[in-house]
Amino acid sequence: MVTSSPIPEEANEPSEPPLPPASSRSSSISSTSSNRFVSSGSTSPALVLPSSSPGDYYSSLPGLKAGERKLLDVEKTAGVEAVTASGGSSFTYTGSSFTPAGTTAVVSKGTSEKLQSSGQSVSSASSSESSSSSGPYEGTNAHCFTPADVAASLGTSLQDGLPAADAQERLARDGPNKLEGEEGVGVWRVLLRQVSNSLTLVLVVAMILSYATTDFIEGGVISAVILLNIVVGFVQDYRAEKTMQSLHSLSAPLASVIRNNGQIVREKAEELVVGDIVKISVGDIVPADLRLFEGMNLEIDEALLTGESLAAIKTPAVTFVQTGGATIGVGDRTNMAFASSTVSKGRGVGVVVKTGMNTEVGNIATLLRGEGPLVKLSRARRWVMGFKKGGKNILGLVGTPLQIKLSKFAIVLFGFAILLAIIVFSANKWEVNNEVLIYGICVAVAVIPESLIAVLTITMAMGTKTMARGNVIVRKLQALEAVGGVTNICSDKTGTLTQGKMIAKKAYIPNLGLITVHDATHPFDPTSGTIRQQNFTLGDTASTTDSPGVDVDGGLVATSSQLETFLDAIALCNLATVTRSDKSSGSSADSVGSLGWTATGEPTEISLQVLAMRFCRGRQELLAAGNWSLVAEHPFDSSVKRMSVVYRDSNTDKTQVFMKGAAEVVIPELKLSDSEKADIVNLTERMAGEGLRVLCIAQRELDDATPVNNRSAVERGLNFVGLVGLYDPPRVETADAVRKCQLAGVKVHMLTGDHIRTATAIAHEVGILSPAMPSALAATMVMTAGQFDALSETEIDALPELPLVIARCSPSTKVRMVEALHRRGAFCVMTGDGVNDSPALKRADVGIAMGLNGSDVAKDASDLVLTDDNFASIVRAVEEGRRLFDNIQKFLMHLLISNIAQVVLLLIGLAFRDRHGISVFPLSPLEILWVNMITSSFLALGLGVEEAQPDIMLRPPHDLRAGVFTWEVIIDKTLYGVTMGVLCLASFITVVYGPTGHGNLGENCNEAFNDTCHTVYRARATVFCVLSILLLLTAWEVKHFSRSLFNLYPQRHSGPFSVFKAVWVNRFLFWAVVAGFAITFPVVYIPTFNTVVFHHMGIGWEWGIVVGAAVVYVAVIESWKAIKRRFGLGAAGRIKALGGVEGGVVVGYESASGRSTRANTLLEEPSEKKGSGSVV
Repeated sequence: MVTSSPIPEEANEPSEPPLPPASSRSSSISSTSSNRFVSSGSTSPALVLPSSSPGDYYSSLPGLKAGERKLLDVEKTAGVEAVTASGGSSFTYTGSSFTPAGTTAVVSKGTSEKLQSSGQSVSSASSSESSSSSGPYEGTNAHCFTPADVAASLGTSLQDGLPAADAQERLARDGPNKLEGEEGVGVWRVLLRQVSNSLTLVLVVAMILSYATTDFIEGGVISAVILLNIVVGFVQDYRAEKTMQSLHSLSAPLASVIRNNGQIVREKAEELVVGDIVKISVGDIVPADLRLFEGMNLEIDEALLTGESLAAIKTPAVTFVQTGGATIGVGDRTNMAFASSTVSKGRGVGVVVKTGMNTEVGNIATLLRGEGPLVKLSRARRWVMGFKKGGKNILGLVGTPLQIKLSKFAIVLFGFAILLAIIVFSANKWEVNNEVLIYGICVAVAVIPESLIAVLTITMAMGTKTMARGNVIVRKLQALEAVGGVTNICSDKTGTLTQGKMIAKKAYIPNLGLITVHDATHPFDPTSGTIRQQNFTLGDTASTTDSPGVDVDGGLVATSSQLETFLDAIALCNLATVTRSDKSSGSSADSVGSLGWTATGEPTEISLQVLAMRFCRGRQELLAAGNWSLVAEHPFDSSVKRMSVVYRDSNTDKTQVFMKGAAEVVIPELKLSDSEKADIVNLTERMAGEGLRVLCIAQRELDDATPVNNRSAVERGLNFVGLVGLYDPPRVETADAVRKCQLAGVKVHMLTGDHIRTATAIAHEVGILSPAMPSALAATMVMTAGQFDALSETEIDALPELPLVIARCSPSTKVRMVEALHRRGAFCVMTGDGVNDSPALKRADVGIAMGLNGSDVAKDASDLVLTDDNFASIVRAVEEGRRLFDNIQKFLMHLLISNIAQVVLLLIGLAFRDRHGISVFPLSPLEILWVNMITSSFLALGLGVEEAQPDIMLRPPHDLRAGVFTWEVIIDKTLYGVTMGVLCLASFITVVYGPTGHGNLGENCNEAFNDTCHTVYRARATVFCVLSILLLLTAWEVKHFSRSLFNLYPQRHSGPFSVFKAVWVNRFLFWAVVAGFAITFPVVYIPTFNTVVFHHMGIGWEWGIVVGAAVVYVAVIESWKAIKRRFGLGAAGRIKALGGVEGGVVVGYESASGRSTRANTLLEEPSEKKGSGSVV
């Protein structure tokens, strides 16, 4: 059973239009003998009222879905008692509706009177019956109690909300509003990740074989290395996980809550408590279970709970009464909003009745954690799925694409290690004794970069923290990898490229002329600036800026009815609120400082509200007078680009509709001649050419026969009220950010809902469009969404370049733009803030949502969230992504150079055999582990925190398809690794076969020291020192792939000693190199420790060999870098001589991979071409 009750008066806040009484929102009733009845066809209770115009009252009926509506033609006579719907459900007629058998429709007194006045007989409920179910509300079945009863039981006020102190007490008592078991930082999961990777498995195998060969010292050291690797990796990985979790919470949903005597505050959803008053609107994720008490066109997607694909229409005024112990299903509780569902239309207000695990979605979570899965699977199936998941975890095949790619690379290295061990065994004709086995272990360990995964995790975690400091929250780690390689940025204009703080700068009112606002310094302050009136009529050819006009004030309203209507329209067709922070009157007549004004709502509506308040005609002032009452509202939608409201004026007893929207959408609906419409269009174009966002305002009176809920019926035959031009100045930093993108080979596209002239003006102002653009491109660089959408995919692909500006853009246009970019092989960023932007955000390579003005749905679909909604932050994210990509390449190359050198050394070292024919290894297993785990790891970490190179935004994007293993990295690491291995080999040969060695390789020198091993042990120590020193130098050399170490930062440091300043820039890396150098000496010289553990001994004259090898190594690297600079290879070729300039526009960048891009960059000086094209 349902009870339709009017909304309590205290629920109607002055900050938003009060909803119409329940009776006025009911369906229109006809007294004819034949009526059409609507039923959901379900057995759930539903209040269904007859109507003479089927469809105009669907929005007020509970439980109805668009696909389930059934129209029943029933002859309404005294003999009709029941009817069967097409779905087979039985319905009983009670005089006003058909309801499921066994229930009775009970309506409120007001609705009863309405029905009776229409000639209908109703079953009216008593006041006690309609107010609630039996007894007070006790925390269950909130849908069966009126909002007033629920609020009284919860100790809250529907108008003022909870006091902050009370809310804190309830939060401490009930806990946070979140589901238990939500994925957090799992200690065991992080620990498993350290153990279960193929790189660690190689060490485990080496450890087992060492113990098996009774080499307990080596086995013990390897065990210690494994333990150290796990502990260090665990600590760093756990910190990284905690960092990611804390950053992710920054983009968690926020809720608009009424607290502290009616103040609207933004709180984290998890901090909501029972009794809070929450406002929801389109795009919001409902933060808790709410008993709705106010709503306008409210529809909520509850597919998560009910499985219904269509949004549920909400009816806050309805109160259900359960009879006979029947339970009303979740999907039929149309006066409730449930946690985790999404608002797809309209707005509403509700009181929180359940939080956390007590919500409906929390009940589902409880079931999921209960005994047995909801979907029964066979034991074999569950075993296979568990084995597959465990296998992926063990192999590290989970995480971001880069992490998975490197884990696969590690598996390849694991296989290569086995192959090398087989080569060692084969070289010894498979006579595998302890010596051969240890040598095989040595080679296998040498090929594995043990610290690779840990360094990658730490580097990416630090990258997320850096982005957070730059106002970019990383929601998905893969975006961190991809953002550095984007080639195109598709950005909105309002609030991103511009400040998002609009000022209504100019308005045209018929028979009055132009109203202009001058010298306004604060967008929210209606007392800031002056107002001037200028005579102007449609069709005038004079500029709208020729005459300064005369100063006017609020008194002008009394002399112009047209101005009064205009102000009423922009104030009432508006959801924004503008108030003083001291909570005193919001009237513009009161004096207050500029900083004392605050506003909530869309920037467009705020600016219109401020304009109305300048004349003392703000919405709060109009509603406070008690003359206006809201009857219906048709919200703004990006597809229709307009909004309308229907108000009842009690003074004149007339119903009026006010509408605002895009000029090209509203003008066709005006009752004007074609010539008059043409004059309005002409004025709109002229105002838009001044960079103003132009809205058309219209109005008309409605007769009683017009169905107010029928949008198409309301929004036609309108009277022209005026035009208003809004100015949203570009952000100061936008032009520089756009310029930086163009120099980096990244195209910037503006996709905006504004007029094409407005968009073009702003695009020129921020530099997206260049005055020097070639005429061949100019024709297609600026288009409207209609023009772009009219093109087929073939025609779009045939365009020489995709448009840089698309005006009047719709969400579907954004999707088509993303698809067009993908067909051209581009990687794109797409920004969005609305619900309808979600498809484009998901299809883009990197979706970026707005943190300040973005909807929860858009944030949930995005990869990154901007906390300041600033375009410059996107550019900083691109720069950080490039820095991260560069650093990953640097430490990968450093680690792999070491591995290649060791493999070269050890494979050729198989040729060195002692008198018993056993291969003598040039490096012992523990020397290899020391170099890989101690020396290299900290150097790799230092490279991971390298700052961005000065030229990082002066080169085109890297190819994301190629990944980090570009040809340049592969060639460089091979060349440097082989050079290092050859120098190590030469050092070993020099010591063993030199004047003091005489080729003496001793006996059993792989197992322990004896008197015959002096030469071999000194040779190993020399090789260990050479390898360590060369790795330390490599860390500095790979800071840039083409610039000389001695001229690393020519813009900052010059002169013969610039190298010292260059290496000091990265302090962590500097001290890692110093520590690596210093720790080499104890390892070489500590007695017993050197001979027993590392199988080497102290050296003397051999340090000359170490120095000589270092000089040769640096000379080889510097020579190769010089060759790359000379012939434009690799990094030096990323900014080659810029293939020519067309009309002052940089037309081509070409990378080593052959990818090219048009940067559309206007060159200010000829010298810039030369400077950009010559990377030192």
